[in-house]
Amino acid sequence: MSTQETTFEPLTTLTDRVAVLRGPNTDTDQIIPARFLKKDRAQGYGQFLFHDMRFSDDGGIRSHPLNTSEGEHPRILVVEENFGCGSSREGAVYALADYGVRVVVGTTFGDIFHNNCFKNGVLPVRLHPDDHARLMGVLAGPDALTQLTVSLEEGRIRWDDGDASFEVDAFWKECLMRGLDELSLTLSYRDQIDAFESRYRKDFPWFAPGA
Repeated sequence: MSTQETTFEPLTTLTDRVAVLRGPNTDTDQIIPARFLKKDRAQGYGQFLFHDMRFSDDGGIRSHPLNTSEGEHPRILVVEENFGCGSSREGAVYALADYGVRVVVGTTFGDIFHNNCFKNGVLPVRLHPDDHARLMGVLAGPDALTQLTVSLEEGRIRWDDGDASFEVDAFWKECLMRGLDELSLTLSYRDQIDAFESRYRKDFPWFAPGA
């Protein structure tokens, strides 16, 4: 297998701070308002994540789970059903990734948003509604947990006295664990692809005359 530079930080097991974003049907325009999509991506979209929900028109700070006094960005978000619905804009996932989010845990996601997450190094975890309800329970109240462990390798989320399992497509699991998008993963098999093509041209020369 060829040596291949990673596209993003490999994800196997992550133990980190968690934030809970309540409410169903959070669309991509809420995740990043459209007017910020003209900004230079090289500067990062993280500062625009949930901008209109976190900041007022005059720049004031609203009450929001991501506006914490600790200053550390949570890398795990727990959300409610149909997160990432609406427009197919990839900028929504850019904003999450640039902010530092690596895992989004919900029950259902917008289909395109779900696929865009994998392409950009963010793991979208679909939990069974019963497991999601148990998790939301331990993340609520004055004694709520502030940290979770998500093991992509094991397909499991763990907290103090509980856990829940989840499944991820094998292809995307390999991409995330190796820190590669789908193109980079394909290129990592270049040696095998070249060897196959060489054998194919030798065995079936009439399919590639003059090659």
